[in-house]
Amino acid sequence: MTELVLATQNITKSFGSLIACDKVSIELKAREIHAIIGPNGAGKSTLISQICGTQKPDSGRVELLGQDITSKSAKDRALAGLGRTFQISQLAMEDTVLQNVMLGSLGKTGNPWKFIKPILTINELRDQAEYALERVGLIDDIHSETGTLSHGKKRQLEVAIALTLKPKVFIMDEPMAGLGIEGSKELTLLLDNLRNEAPILLVEHDMDAVFALADKISVLDYGRVIASDSVEGIKKNPIVQRAYLGEEA
Repeated sequence: MTELVLATQNITKSFGSLIACDKVSIELKAREIHAIIGPNGAGKSTLISQICGTQKPDSGRVELLGQDITSKSAKDRALAGLGRTFQISQLAMEDTVLQNVMLGSLGKTGNPWKFIKPILTINELRDQAEYALERVGLIDDIHSETGTLSHGKKRQLEVAIALTLKPKVFIMDEPMAGLGIEGSKELTLLLDNLRNEAPILLVEHDMDAVFALADKISVLDYGRVIASDSVEGIKKNPIVQRAYLGEEA
């Protein structure tokens, strides 16, 4: 049986009278890409925030490899193996590509005293960073200032930073946002190759990418999961077509 890596059980989050997540239960298994889709305001970002620990659910639980992590901080969840990329870039644009990735590696150590040492002389961190950059196809840009990179390469850099955490799962919030057709194709290929390193929970509006990548799709609407199925099952689901896909399916 395929290993269950990440799960939510009936997590619920309200903001006043607005129920942003309503008893949401999802599962992510090893070597799987599970896409979360839905219209704007469906609760996708709130769900991701609860999984990653920046928001606490009102009820329900989050599990990583069978362990309840609901009460853990975002930092502790990252140290436990949640590797997150963001919808809005979190990169230090004035630093080099290598420096950005090495700072990601440093975060994994949990040892702030290493900041005392010149970061580029820490061989272990440099080796991790170079491996991650090689993995995402950015090794030739290692000394480039991050702000000079194309939007697509910045997305690749965010994946490299997540890789330095040696994650047990990737949480990716709209990685295709702002990319053109070619950039989306390149990132789709990269994510497809990453699934064997760690499974991916993918929030995405680019349906071409979702249909190309996902083993399973869950559809959120008004905070509830209205369908959870294979790509073909979602395409044929009349409820999903009315709520989100329309004629595009």
